[in-house]
Amino acid sequence: MSPLGMYNENPALIHSIFSSRLKIQILLSLLESEQSLSELRKVTGSVSQALIPKIRKLEDLTLVESSRGMYKLTPFGKVLASIIGQYINAMIGISRQGEFWTTHKIDALPLEFLDEIGDLLNSEVIFDTGADILHVYTHYLTILKEAGHIYGISSVMSPALAEGLAPRVLEGIPVEIVVSREVVEQLQAEPYAAQIRTLIGYGNFRIWVTEEALMVGLTVTDRELSLGLYKKDGKMYDSSTDLSSSDPAAVKWGEKLFGYYRKRSTRFSFHD
Repeated sequence: MSPLGMYNENPALIHSIFSSRLKIQILLSLLESEQSLSELRKVTGSVSQALIPKIRKLEDLTLVESSRGMYKLTPFGKVLASIIGQYINAMIGISRQGEFWTTHKIDALPLEFLDEIGDLLNSEVIFDTGADILHVYTHYLTILKEAGHIYGISSVMSPALAEGLAPRVLEGIPVEIVVSREVVEQLQAEPYAAQIRTLIGYGNFRIWVTEEALMVGLTVTDRELSLGLYKKDGKMYDSSTDLSSSDPAAVKWGEKLFGYYRKRSTRFSFHD
């Protein structure tokens, strides 16, 4: 049965959690740590007379349990509270970065990563302006210069991007890039071929080739994430706007996205 069908059969159960501010606050508070009643009063800004009935309801649903005056989540409660937390992060993140998500082709991202889009909550939209038409590119170069390692996904290639990576490869920084078959054809021709032939001889530099359609531009380092997408119509990569974050959750999201495509790729060589 679909989620809609399940909801239609169990609306009261769903509303027993999501229609109550206090229940949500209790669950999210206990997701962080065990809490006493006085601590829950402080967190929620409510009195005991309002809190206790909500706690009892959560106990009846086997989401919360108590021991020695302390309340904590049951294993099932942890699962549900975590899902609620992800939902809240996703909603707020989409609200904060609304223009980025609504003007780009977000369905180019694998569904499992859209499900975890809340991990990008603490991200900033970086964009070119009339006063600084190279702001995104300059920010990209700064990320590369400060990186301890560099993982990337590229559906397009330009001499400027290649020149930004080359110095870090020569310095010995681990650099790995996943590219599309179309990009490979570019790399094997000038102005890229000579430089790539030189760099590919370094053990710290690897290029991976995917046969899948790529409509994502990603740079993720040990310190920062930079994400670019195609415009909403899917016809052109938007090099003028990126989503950037140094939040560890966002960096981890980016590393997982890179790993997703790398597993589906083969190692590049000039014999391909």
